[in-house]
Amino acid sequence: MRTLFLDPGGLRSELALQASTPVPDGLGGHTESWAEIATVFAKIEPVTATSSFGPDQTVETVTHRVTLRWRSGVASGMRFVRQGRIFDIVTVHDPDDIGRYLVCRARETGL
Repeated sequence: MRTLFLDPGGLRSELALQASTPVPDGLGGHTESWAEIATVFAKIEPVTATSSFGPDQTVETVTHRVTLRWRSGVASGMRFVRQGRIFDIVTVHDPDDIGRYLVCRARETGL
């Protein structure tokens, strides 16, 4: 397995890592409340961009590769927030299995 070499200076985008907490709505359902867990520095690279057409609307979706220093607890279903932009985490993996970095595939919708 190849070792991932990354210039630490590339991890310069400050992101808020958030997790969802279900809050009961009083009618048997729930709503999502997002709470910030940590502030991390990462490298964000756009990977793909698509447009979906629907009735009287277009939805733009961009996927990104987000690389950050390894930390426990990062999982799909969480999200990164940067200056009002929301990046939903789809996958998380350790590229070289030595616990230095995490690479997340994230989706940004509705640009």
